[in-house]
Amino acid sequence: MKIPVFLSCPTVLSSTQAAARKLIVEQLDQLGLEPRAIGRSDYPADFPLREVLILARHCSGGVVLGFEQFVATSGTWKEGTEQAESIQRPVAFSTPWNQIEAAILFSLQKPVLIFRDARVQGGVFDRGVADVFIQEMPDPYPCPEQKRTDLHGLFLRWQEKVRRAYYGE
Repeated sequence: MKIPVFLSCPTVLSSTQAAARKLIVEQLDQLGLEPRAIGRSDYPADFPLREVLILARHCSGGVVLGFEQFVATSGTWKEGTEQAESIQRPVAFSTPWNQIEAAILFSLQKPVLIFRDARVQGGVFDRGVADVFIQEMPDPYPCPEQKRTDLHGLFLRWQEKVRRAYYGE
């Protein structure tokens, strides 16, 4: 039996994003972990936010995949304040569900592993926000052997915490 882990990831992905997700899911599978997600493995019977909470409670850890879902090429940060600042280069945002799901996992004190596309920022993807190190999304094409070894090492360290949570240690 595999240990369930919550996988926060948008449903609609580009081909490159789908390949990166596949690489991460393969890591989970190699470690005997089962990714669970609303809209992929689990389908809501109630309103989605409640279903996220229920599913997260039954998981022993979580992985957040902060893929670009919206890109702003112009705009102003903190408009109308003394700190107002115009965007100088494109800024990317993940799905808002990443923020919600990460907060739920964090509040449930689940071990969380967070990945983000290079341009994604804000909330849980800002460095120093939580007691987790934000990882750059692995490049799936082609992933050199050393990078795969580093990625596997990262998952090994995280899955140790997941197993302790699962077995109540």
